[in-house]
Amino acid sequence: MKKNIVIVGGGAAGLFAAMRAAEQTRDITVTVIEQNNRMGKKLRITGKGRCNVTNDCDRDTFLANVPTNPRFLYAAINALTTRDVMDCFESLGVPLKVERGHRVFPVSDNAHDIADALVKRCRELGVQFASGRVNRLLTETDGEGGVRITGVACGQREFPAEAVILCTGGASYPTTGSDGNGYDLAEAVGHEIVSPIPSLVPLVCADSICVDMMGLSLRNVRLTVYNKEKKKTIYEDFGEMLFTHYGVTGPLILSASAHMPDLVPGRYELYINLKPALSEAELDARILSDFKKYVNKDFINALSDLLPLKAIEPVIKLSGIDPRKKVNAITKEERKHLGEVIQRLTLHPTTHRPIKEAIITKGGVSVKEVNPKTMQSKLCAGLYFAGELLDVDAYTGGFNLQIAFSTAHLAALGAVAQVTEP
Repeated sequence: MKKNIVIVGGGAAGLFAAMRAAEQTRDITVTVIEQNNRMGKKLRITGKGRCNVTNDCDRDTFLANVPTNPRFLYAAINALTTRDVMDCFESLGVPLKVERGHRVFPVSDNAHDIADALVKRCRELGVQFASGRVNRLLTETDGEGGVRITGVACGQREFPAEAVILCTGGASYPTTGSDGNGYDLAEAVGHEIVSPIPSLVPLVCADSICVDMMGLSLRNVRLTVYNKEKKKTIYEDFGEMLFTHYGVTGPLILSASAHMPDLVPGRYELYINLKPALSEAELDARILSDFKKYVNKDFINALSDLLPLKAIEPVIKLSGIDPRKKVNAITKEERKHLGEVIQRLTLHPTTHRPIKEAIITKGGVSVKEVNPKTMQSKLCAGLYFAGELLDVDAYTGGFNLQIAFSTAHLAALGAVAQVTEP
């Protein structure tokens, strides 16, 4: 009789683990249990539906983009590199391309191509799919005081297994199935759960100018995050962001949020440089040039060449200059302060948006209780973990999906080795 590996969760990690496990041998049965009516539901909406599959970088760069427990991933990223992931999907018939920041996307810009390729390959390999919500891990003692897995339960149904891989995701985007169920399953067999909090998440700000600039998308700006308590800059980068009715979002903001897990009112300030390509002197010269062009205009009508329309009134408000003051009457000191506002537009974040709006979850199964070389539980033999369920997370740029694939790869190899050992 064939032995069984059950994979809980049919997302990025679950499908990859199923594919890898089934590729090793046809002498076992691999079953994926997914509570949604479609596999890879969250995977299909990642990267705004484009799917940032991985990042075309070396190991050290990859680990530098993992703020939480990067050393735990050393074996995983060595076993399945970013280049290995790229080669894998191209071998599955999904051409890839590399964009700014070494971010890797399917040429089609369609996340469905990634998810469908994994599902197709799993079916070709004979992977079985089942629908249901796993509510219990089945275990038994091994006679030496230890515990080992014997299967999973979905309501009244039981799926016997010699190995189980939990790939349930975190607590972000609960409508896609990442509703925190995996934490309960792991905790029930003794695992410590590091309290999950949102990461790569929009920020709520106390500033009225966010409402004034709602809908304004900025490109090629520099964002600096300053910790007022520690009196130091903790994050700085260049890219895109968006103003909303509650605050700010966009790639720059999502990455910045990962550096602010302890966000409370008054702790941080955000500085936005709207003209990062210009030095202070160059910006002043540019403003002078515009003022000469609009020499007889009111101040409010002299900034249309310099700033996006939605940013003009908020910047004027922060500058303290009367919007109806004639340009030729503006003093050197006022012009200098205007430049400071433009290159250091300050926002005051107060909290993160809810965890359901986060791209990923920070926290999860404590990696102290997981073997980094196999992803097997140190507490329950035959239980493995992969993906966002683990207490590892990374910045935006394809790094989190790479974590899912690399940990799934090791978990699959570990489970197969255990199930097939004499």
